Amino acid sequence: MGIFDGKKDRKITLTLCFLAVGLITLVLLSMTVGRYPMGLKDLLCYIFFGEYTDENIPVLVGQVRLPRILGTTLVGGTLGVSGAAYQGLFRNPMVSPDILGVSAGAGFGAAAAIVCSAGVAGVQASAFAMGLGAVGLSICVSRVMGRHDRVLMLVLSGMVVASLFSALLSLMKFVADSESKLPDITFWLMGSLAAVTMEELQIVAPLVLIGIVPLCLASWRLNVLSFGEEEAQTLGVHTGRLRILIVVCASLLTASVVSITGLIGWIGLIIPHIARFMVGPDHRVLLPAAFLTGGSFMLVVDDLARSVTSLEIPLGILTAMVGAPVFLVILKVRNHKAW
Repeated sequence: MGIFDGKKDRKITLTLCFLAVGLITLVLLSMTVGRYPMGLKDLLCYIFFGEYTDENIPVLVGQVRLPRILGTTLVGGTLGVSGAAYQGLFRNPMVSPDILGVSAGAGFGAAAAIVCSAGVAGVQASAFAMGLGAVGLSICVSRVMGRHDRVLMLVLSGMVVASLFSALLSLMKFVADSESKLPDITFWLMGSLAAVTMEELQIVAPLVLIGIVPLCLASWRLNVLSFGEEEAQTLGVHTGRLRILIVVCASLLTASVVSITGLIGWIGLIIPHIARFMVGPDHRVLLPAAFLTGGSFMLVVDDLARSVTSLEIPLGILTAMVGAPVFLVILKVRNHKAW
């Protein structure tokens, strides 16, 4: 039996189509949001017919808002997929993409690069490398700790490594110049897409694709793994290799987007819950739904960041302010239901 068979699967297909249409609609509406006013009609005329009455529209659309909106969609969708993969791997609804220390490592890498006066590219490369390095260290520590209950050892190792890199981050903030470097570190840690460019997206997008494709191809194995370690092995799944594949791909996704945005929390935690509520726990449809839902959620948050006040609010602050009450609502709705 295929993925899309029966009444339930037709409903899931319609849900995915609805999410896709909703994301496209939000992309168009987000193009009109900002300090410089632009009507939806003017935007559609420019996109489909190349016609515009305001000479600023080509620059505004192509160079200012399009890179940011594409980046916002990519970041939200990527963190949603990463969170869904991690929650399926660890069979725990409280797991988020930074459980193995990728965010703490990226934060330390960015702070160290800022202290060393590296440029934007240096900060991004350092954040990406240290994010993956933290995950690699967590895997190595878990293997050294022993073979008994590897999932638990991996989680505990991630907690230790994240604590270590958080301490190193605090050290970087302590030694940083309080007049110039420390504000830059603080702003980076709050997360923002204000300065994202198409060149950066062209570098990050292939990395995201490299991470997402294997997760989608292994999604049915992730379903089997959710039944438990022994059951998955009985059904012929090599759980050790699958676990490493998921950790590497999900960490690659998180490190890729965090390197250009800074730390943005809650997305990888709440988006999988929302997507699971709409399409169910089957990872073959949960991962695409998490991408579409995460992209839409981030677009809404970014629109609020750009329009609520005259000074743009960092995304990390808004995702926490919006994500915390949303998560409480999710807990209330699913209070008496099995995850």
